[in-house]
Amino acid sequence: MLWLQLRGRTAGTDPAPSHFVFQGSSAALATRSPSPAMPPLANAGRAPGPPDGGWGWAVVCGAFVSIGFAYAFPKGLAIFFKEIQDFFGTSYSEVAWVSSIMLATTYGAGPISSILVNRYGSRPVVIFGGLLCGIGMVSAAFCTSILQLYICVGFITGFGLALNLQPSVIIIGKYFLKRRPIANGLAMAGSPVMLCTLAPLNQFLFDNFGWRGSFLILGAILLHCCVAGALFRPIGAATTPVKPQVTGKGKDALKEEVTEDAMEMGSPTKVPMEDKVEEEGGKACCEKINQYLDFSLFKHRGFLIYLIGNVLMFLGFFAPIVFLAPYAKHIGIDEYSAAFLLSILAIVDMIARPTTGIIANSKWVRPQIQYFFSFSIAFNGTCHLLCPLASGYMGLVIYAIFFGLAFGMVCAMLFETLMDLVGAARFTSAVGLVTIAECCTILLGPPIGGTLIDTFGDYKYMFIKCGAVMVLAGAFLFIMNYYNYRMLAKEEKERKAKEENPKPVRTENEGRNSWNKETTRDGPELEPLSKEQEGLKEEVNGINEV
Repeated sequence: MLWLQLRGRTAGTDPAPSHFVFQGSSAALATRSPSPAMPPLANAGRAPGPPDGGWGWAVVCGAFVSIGFAYAFPKGLAIFFKEIQDFFGTSYSEVAWVSSIMLATTYGAGPISSILVNRYGSRPVVIFGGLLCGIGMVSAAFCTSILQLYICVGFITGFGLALNLQPSVIIIGKYFLKRRPIANGLAMAGSPVMLCTLAPLNQFLFDNFGWRGSFLILGAILLHCCVAGALFRPIGAATTPVKPQVTGKGKDALKEEVTEDAMEMGSPTKVPMEDKVEEEGGKACCEKINQYLDFSLFKHRGFLIYLIGNVLMFLGFFAPIVFLAPYAKHIGIDEYSAAFLLSILAIVDMIARPTTGIIANSKWVRPQIQYFFSFSIAFNGTCHLLCPLASGYMGLVIYAIFFGLAFGMVCAMLFETLMDLVGAARFTSAVGLVTIAECCTILLGPPIGGTLIDTFGDYKYMFIKCGAVMVLAGAFLFIMNYYNYRMLAKEEKERKAKEENPKPVRTENEGRNSWNKETTRDGPELEPLSKEQEGLKEEVNGINEV
C-alpha cells in the first residue's frame, strides 16, 4: 500500500514554479522541473573576487578615519584624566575605569558588530556607530558623577566605536587580497594620526572650554565617522541558494500521511513527530548562530594560539599609553609638553604602521609573519621594562619614540596575522570571537595599573608589570607558533605521502558483497532467513505485476 502511494505521488508531481535570480544588472532564469532541461551556470551566485584597488582605496580612506577614532579616542581622553580626577575627587584607579570600560566595550561588542555586519553590511553599521559616539560624548558633557561618565563615555561611546572598528577591518579584507597587508597598514595608520591630532587638540579645548565644553565639541567631531561609513560601498555578496520552505499546512499534511502509512504497516499509531520538529528547530537555531559566529574556530590550533597570546598581551598593552601623560605631569613636566609626548609617540607610530605593512608583505617575511608578530610584542614589552630608567623629559621622549615604533608594529599586524591563520572566509567570525575574549584583560589592564600607582605611589611598578606581561606573551606566541609551523609541515608531508602512495580503500558496496559471501559460508543456520527474504521478494514482484 505504501509503495502504491509513493508511486502515485511521483506520477502526479507537478513542476515547481519558475524563479528569477537577479544579480547586478543581469537576470538569470532558473526553471526547476523533474527533468532539468539545461545545466546550471558555473558562476551563478558566486561573489566577485577582491579588486585589490579601485574604489578599495576610498574604502581604505574611510577605514583610516573609523579605525583612527576607534583606537586613538580612548587614549586621547587621558589628557582630561587629571582634571576629572580633581573635579570629582576620585583616585587614579577610579578615573582609569573610564578608558578601560570604553576599550573593553569596543572589543567586547565585537561579536555584536560582526553579526550586524553579516546581516546589514558595513556601511549602515558604521554610520549608526558614528551617531552613537556623538550621542555618548554630548551626554557626557552633562554628567554630574564619575558613574555617569562610565555609562556615557564608557558604554555608549565605546559601543559606537566598536561599530566603527569591526566593519572597517572586515571590509578591507573584502576589497584586498594581494595588497591586503599594505591596505591594513595604511588603514591602521589612522590611529597614530588621530592620536597625534587629538592630544594637542584636547589640551587646547580644555584650556579654552573646560572638559565639559571639550566633550561637546568632541561629540560633534566623532560624527565624521558617519561620513567615513558612507564610503564603504558593498562589493557584492554571493546569492544564497533558495531553500524550499514547508508551510504549516504542508507540515500537517506530511504528519497525517506518515501516520497513515505507519498504521497500514502495523507500526504504533502515535509517531513522535513533535519531538522531531522540536529537534529540527533546535538544530536550525544552532545553525543560525553558527552562520554569524563560527564556533568551530575553537578547534583550530592556530586560532587558539593567537587567542591565548593576545589575551595575555592586552593585559599590559593599553595601560602605558593611558598613563604616559599623567606620569609626565606627576614628575613636574608642564601640560603641553606632557601632551606632546603622545604626539611624538603617534608620529612614530604613524610611520611604523605602513612600513611594517610593507615589510610584512615581502616574500621573505609573509610566510613567517607569526614570528614577526611575536617579536613585535616582545619588543613592546622590553620598552616598558626600560621606561623606569628614563630620567627627565628627554628620557621620556626617547621612550615615546621606541614605544611608538613597537606599538605601530603590533597594531599593523594585529589583524593580518589572524587572517593569515583562519583565512578571509572565517575572518569575520574570528574577529568577533577574539575581541570578546580580549575585552576582559583590556578592562582590567588600566585599573590594575592604577591600583599599583595608588598602592606604591610610583608609576614604575605599573610599567614593569606591563612590560613583563608583554614579554611573556611574545615568548609564548613565538614558541607555540614554532610548534604550529612544525605540525603544519608534518601534516602537509603526510598528505603528500598519501597522494603519492594511495592505499586501496574498500567501498560500501564491496563491504556488502564481502559480508554476503561470508553469510553464505555460514551453512544451514541462516537458511530460514534467506527463504523469508525470497518470499518477500516474490510478494513484491506480484504487486508489481498487478
